[in-house]
Amino acid sequence: MSDGLNDARAVRVAEIMNDFRNLQYYLSQLRTSPTAEEYYLEGYSLLRQCTAEAQAILDAPFSSATTSPGGDAERERVQLKAIIVDAAVRRFQCQRAYLRAHAGLRWMNTRNSILHGQQPNASHMNALQAADSTLRMELLAITDAHVENTLRSADASQGKWLAEDPSLAQIQQILMSR
Repeated sequence: MSDGLNDARAVRVAEIMNDFRNLQYYLSQLRTSPTAEEYYLEGYSLLRQCTAEAQAILDAPFSSATTSPGGDAERERVQLKAIIVDAAVRRFQCQRAYLRAHAGLRWMNTRNSILHGQQPNASHMNALQAADSTLRMELLAITDAHVENTLRSADASQGKWLAEDPSLAQIQQILMSR
């Protein structure tokens, strides 16, 4: 029996998908132009990895049966709940890629400000190593719990309905099963 929350579920699907679309757009706009010597540096590799992850998320098929509810409120409820879960997992993945890419961009900007267009030399070594270390520390801080907290905090501050959003444990379980 339907519980009368299908309109709230439909709005939640739209909210999550809008966030997902915004994250995908940001990730698709990442452009870097490392030199041949820089191509395999940690930060540039990270940025390419984040872009590839975003594309893989887009390419993954929706994993639930998508039968047409045909006016049946109970079937609509089940379908909307499945879409909320799938969309929330995809948004989580994109948020993680976004946070990692943002750290990579900070690294790239720091590196550029250290080098001022020059080739790296011994006088840059300590500052470049510090930038690499900062990137690694930032990446360690981007845990699943941190990613989930950034999403939930933003949603809660905007007063969004979160009653049927999957928990972090559910998201992790789904990601491990893929």
